[in-house]
Amino acid sequence: MSVFDISVLFNPSWFAYDPKSPLLFSSGLFMGLFLAFYLVYVFTRKFNRFRTAYVLLFSLFFYYKAGGMYFILLAATAVFNYFLSKVMYHAEKPGTRKVYLILLTVMNLGVLAYYKYTNFIIGNINSVFGGDISLQNIVLPIGISFFMFQTVSYAADIYRRQIEPAGNLLDFSFYLCFFPQLVAGPIVRAKDFLPQIYEQLKLTKEEMGNALFLIMAGLVKKAVISDYISLNFVDRVFSAPGSYSAIENLLAVYGYAIQIYCDFSGYSDMAIGLALLMGFKLPVNFLAPYKSSSITEFWRRWHISLSSWLRDYLYISLGGNRRGKIRTYVNLFLTMLIGGLWHGAAWRFVVWGGLHGLALAVERALKPYLKIPQNAFTRIVGVILTFHFVAFAWIFFRAPTFGAAADVLGRIGQIDFMAEHWLTVVAAYKNVLIVLLAGFVTHFTPDGVTRRLRELFTAMPVIVKASVVGLVLWLVQATASSEVQPFIYFQF
Repeated sequence: MSVFDISVLFNPSWFAYDPKSPLLFSSGLFMGLFLAFYLVYVFTRKFNRFRTAYVLLFSLFFYYKAGGMYFILLAATAVFNYFLSKVMYHAEKPGTRKVYLILLTVMNLGVLAYYKYTNFIIGNINSVFGGDISLQNIVLPIGISFFMFQTVSYAADIYRRQIEPAGNLLDFSFYLCFFPQLVAGPIVRAKDFLPQIYEQLKLTKEEMGNALFLIMAGLVKKAVISDYISLNFVDRVFSAPGSYSAIENLLAVYGYAIQIYCDFSGYSDMAIGLALLMGFKLPVNFLAPYKSSSITEFWRRWHISLSSWLRDYLYISLGGNRRGKIRTYVNLFLTMLIGGLWHGAAWRFVVWGGLHGLALAVERALKPYLKIPQNAFTRIVGVILTFHFVAFAWIFFRAPTFGAAADVLGRIGQIDFMAEHWLTVVAAYKNVLIVLLAGFVTHFTPDGVTRRLRELFTAMPVIVKASVVGLVLWLVQATASSEVQPFIYFQF
């Protein structure tokens, strides 16, 4: 061995894609790569063009490390949409612009459909017609649904004359490929993001504090709460619900409700925090959704960038509420049905979306007739009922098959309230239940308390702030599983 081994400082594996270990925000490798990236980035504040190119290259590298050679698809998508959208914008005849919009939409959603729904369609054809068509060896590109939705909204906004095209291909590629939100959102609108590209980099002390606070919160949600509940309880129960008691199945449903919230909102927190460190503001994606007292309110708080996208580009395009009550209810139901299919190529997701669509339509229909007094008691009752409906729907979202979902529901239907049975389960899963309770406490913490904690962190001296960050990183490392767990929404 040489006196100075360069591999200590430079490991080629850091720059190669490993399908068994994709690059994730919660991994130590990403933290190291981002730190190296950021040390250069802070010196680009006066050089917008260099900054844009630098971030774009890192974003493509990030996507390569997270999803392999599909970064070529991402780059091709950027080129295709930039030039065709620009042609559409300069077309004078409305009919010609509409043709280009249809072409862009069909091409973008067609690529998404090929990767995401080909085998789903083949499987259903085989089932219905007794066919024997072979399934295709197709690997779903990571985060394809998110960046394809951004291309669709970009084209639609240009068609509607709500925005002008990006100034050049580099700027548009930066918008589409921006790595903090690239693979799991939030879904960003061009009209909100593109103007920020042309601004000088600036970061106040408060923004720095907020960014670090969000990143730490996201890491704790994902690596400490979500992963622990998943690996030590939820995954086991949903893989064989018949092998577990009614109480264990019920707790697994509650566990998945907090797991998916902490997983996805944790990613969003980190994405928003990382972007803020770079001087960019991304939209809030979660607002404590389980505090909702109705399904309508839930979708104003859960995955806000998706629900607003579905409203603006699907629900309104279907006619919204402009064509009478019945059509409004149908449009709500169809929007959520399609939203369910967006989440996954399986009928379980369609049922999940259909349940939410039906609930939205029923709430809309009953609202004029139900005059519920607005007070603390009715609010609490509404929150409890809404949470349990959402948790019930999550069963179809999480269960690997309809049979497994039926088994979960069947086991829960056998539940009893004998104290000794509950105490036995509590004793067997003490650590899991502590983490589960911590997740719910974190979620239901009043906004004012969270705001004061963030302000307190921001006001700390640098050395204290660094110590808190170090403590959180140690906690994440101490509780992490042997393998970094992918984010749930990466599969979408």
